[in-house]
Amino acid sequence: MARSTRITIGVTAVALLCGAGAGAYYLTGGGSSGGEARPVPTGPPSRSEVETTAHDFLAAWSAGRTEQAAALTDDSAAASAALTGYRDTAHVRKVTLTPGTAQGTRVPFSVSAEIAYRDHSSTWRYDSSLAVVRSPGDGRAVVGWQPTVIHPRLAHGETLRTDSAPPANFTAVDRNGKELDPKDYPSLAAILPELRQRFAAKASGERGVEVRAEPGGAGGPSAKTLYVVSKGTPATLRTTLDAKLQRAAEEAVGRRPDASVVAVRPSTGEILAVADTGARKAGFNSALLGRTAPGSTMKVVTSALLLERGQARPEQPLPCPKYATYGMRFHNVEEGENPGATFAQDFAASCNTAFISLAGRISDGDLSAEARDVFGIGLNWQTGATSFDGSVPADSGAGKAAAMIGQGQVQMNPLTMASVTATAITGSFHQPHLVDPQAMGLKTAQAARSLPASVVGQIKSMMRLTVTRGTATKAMAGLSGDTGAKTGSAEIDNQAMPNGWFAGYRDDLAAAAVVPQGGHGGDSAGPVVRAVLAAG
Repeated sequence: MARSTRITIGVTAVALLCGAGAGAYYLTGGGSSGGEARPVPTGPPSRSEVETTAHDFLAAWSAGRTEQAAALTDDSAAASAALTGYRDTAHVRKVTLTPGTAQGTRVPFSVSAEIAYRDHSSTWRYDSSLAVVRSPGDGRAVVGWQPTVIHPRLAHGETLRTDSAPPANFTAVDRNGKELDPKDYPSLAAILPELRQRFAAKASGERGVEVRAEPGGAGGPSAKTLYVVSKGTPATLRTTLDAKLQRAAEEAVGRRPDASVVAVRPSTGEILAVADTGARKAGFNSALLGRTAPGSTMKVVTSALLLERGQARPEQPLPCPKYATYGMRFHNVEEGENPGATFAQDFAASCNTAFISLAGRISDGDLSAEARDVFGIGLNWQTGATSFDGSVPADSGAGKAAAMIGQGQVQMNPLTMASVTATAITGSFHQPHLVDPQAMGLKTAQAARSLPASVVGQIKSMMRLTVTRGTATKAMAGLSGDTGAKTGSAEIDNQAMPNGWFAGYRDDLAAAAVVPQGGHGGDSAGPVVRAVLAAG
């Protein structure tokens, strides 16, 4: 059964119209008794015709007699469609129409429409008007149909529709509820719009309800909002970012012409800060999307492999010569050497040749498997924003040796190296993410296995040694808590200076940074990471 719409006209208005002669006043071309045909009226409708026609039309509309009301217009098809839509698509449950004093052939009237849409209801009040004209066929006084009869702002081709409003203002907040504005955190200028596009519909908040005039009934940006039934609340997306750390990261990279850094929480994989000077200039966020050699910070992964396989021990003597050959000749930064070094000292001093000397102890695909199965590299991370999750291809000969020290075909960025650091000190890979994966429907990558606890302890001891007596001493000096780090310098073709890398941790906070053409990682990227760790 079709829903009925009950509409009433104000009592005072009815009395006024009836007193002026509210009887039916239709002129036809011939009398019912077969007498002489009556002439078709011409000229403007009389006051009596205007008032009677307006009354009958509004009374029929008010009572939900759509076809009767439409028949009292000069375009019954259009009027019927509009009045039906008023009830069905605009969801008007009841309407009260109150006519005003006729002004010539035009009759103003006020509308009080009760709207009920799902669990939202409201009374929509507005003014409209109608004009009474002569029907061209029989001269009857009828309502000259225009969409403005329904509402003064309704145009031809538009349909009234009550529906959920477009999403209210979207706000991204940090883990503590602080709003993240790109004006305050410029490195997020490209990330926040992507989060809005992907997760606004799932963010907390409530969509409002509006009455809109929609072209063709299809909605879209050209739809006009005529009335707000209920206001929505802004969609709020809680991210994993920490505003305090984000600000520290922004300030740290801002001190250099080009730098990027990412901080994560090792125990959960939550991304706490992402900053990149390049993102401010060109919109490309190399902190998440960069693909470049990580240099000696990769030795964290290589050490995990060697320690797991029993091919090295921290206390094992392992000389650090100036040069080593495995498919090609390798050297150390500034061609340093230490003939009496141990494996731990080689790690702390970032000795390339010592690591190259162990290349023959691992198979061609071992480093690639370690990076994937333990550190989650290349497992299609769903972080919430577009990101690159690293690449460590299997290689042989000189390529395998180069990969062990973060050169060759290895590609990383601050996000992946921060995650590598986090995995190394906890033993388990927790995929980095910017939003709650479960709430936002993200499938997180899972590593095949964890590191043995003994290996975790050995790696942490070597990273601590790097801080106390190695290449990270200057950058990490005076930083309290459980700390450790690894520096790196990655040689890039056609660059005068290598890229400076630094990865470090402090308690349950890990961070990694790269400074293109920064030279020694401890001097260039080290202060960037230190600033973020100090703010944690």
